[in-house]
Amino acid sequence: MDIPMPQSRTDASSMEESVYSKVSWRLIPFLFLCYVVSYLDRVNVGFAKLQMLSDLKFSDTVYGLGAGIFFIGYFLFEVPSNIILSKVGARVWIARIMATWGVISSAMMFVTDAQMFYVLRFLLGISEAGFFPGIILYLTYWYPARRRARIIALFMTGIAFAGVIGSPLSGWIMQTMAGVNGWAGWQWLFLLEGAPSVLVGIWVLTYLDDGIRQAKWLTESEKLLLEENIHADATDKKELTLGQVFTNGRVWLLAIIYFAFIMGLYGVGFWLPQLIKNTGVKDLVNVGLLTSIPYGVAAVVMVLMGRHSDTTGERRWHTAVMGIMGAVGLVFSAVYGDNTVVAMAALTVATAGILSTLPLFWTLPTAYLTGTAAAAGIAVINSIGNLAGFVSPFLVGAIKDATHSTAGGMYLIAGSLLLGTFLVLGAIPKQLNR
Repeated sequence: MDIPMPQSRTDASSMEESVYSKVSWRLIPFLFLCYVVSYLDRVNVGFAKLQMLSDLKFSDTVYGLGAGIFFIGYFLFEVPSNIILSKVGARVWIARIMATWGVISSAMMFVTDAQMFYVLRFLLGISEAGFFPGIILYLTYWYPARRRARIIALFMTGIAFAGVIGSPLSGWIMQTMAGVNGWAGWQWLFLLEGAPSVLVGIWVLTYLDDGIRQAKWLTESEKLLLEENIHADATDKKELTLGQVFTNGRVWLLAIIYFAFIMGLYGVGFWLPQLIKNTGVKDLVNVGLLTSIPYGVAAVVMVLMGRHSDTTGERRWHTAVMGIMGAVGLVFSAVYGDNTVVAMAALTVATAGILSTLPLFWTLPTAYLTGTAAAAGIAVINSIGNLAGFVSPFLVGAIKDATHSTAGGMYLIAGSLLLGTFLVLGAIPKQLNR
């Protein structure tokens, strides 16, 4: 039954809040689950490293290259993947992405040498390409720009939640499953954490709708309200052709800024377990439990900052302050790297700052682009930015091999975060605040 027409502005506002609450409860918990298994499969190699390097005789440089080569495949296939999603629909394409990467992630258990490590990580990047920008694009089908920071923040807390549950789970799997069926703990890690992606991918086919009009769980009045808000939101956005997306200066500026912030994300994501172990914590379960602390705090900060940014309509300074917070935390974690308590506090500050920059950042391009430009532009920004996922772990690994310390790598990543912060404040127009 359709909801009644509102009798006043207050009634209209109340009705709108009710409709968006209904949409959010339907979509966000499920998309959150998808992102948790996605991020866990992407970075669980950081935990596997604690065993597989000695088992397979890999150096830190080999590990860094293998961890990062994921993003070369990701870069090459992300734009076409997002364009395909916009043509065939989110439901089928996201299901395909998840099932494929789940199979390849589980196959990581069969790695025996560096070449196989590189190939499977590259294929994992190809298979996962398009998932994150596809979800960001998908959210623009449902939410106008003024609501998007808190929604993207809720979705992206999947990164933090993957750390909260994935870190102790990974440590437990590696310690307790080692030797079962003759397999090492890191082999069980890849198998047991890859399988859920396949199952959730199958679930996507029956759960997600391609857009507002296909949602049978909405009434006609609710659909019209949502569609009117999306239409009104699109009137002041830039419509670019596909070719113009690749030559647009603002798209490239946003890609460079995102690259700078992603340097921080994967500097933490791929090296946090090792950084904590370096402080003197040896037990893998304890490493996992301690690793969950920065991610837990980050989840809270992400949501609070996203909500505050939406309330004030301010984007640039919110993003910049979080970038500075991430950089300062990384510097202190390097300076006090042999003190578990101080290093943990610094890494918690760094992780909260770094992760909070990301949903705030994504309010900028989605406030600027629409139509084909949104599908391609988001993918271009994300794919170029995620090349930092190759650069960051490789450089940190190479610096560690050369200096026998991760401190230099942390200083490098802190500098990258400050560069991104400077560009947000100095080059992003104030009118993109929404």
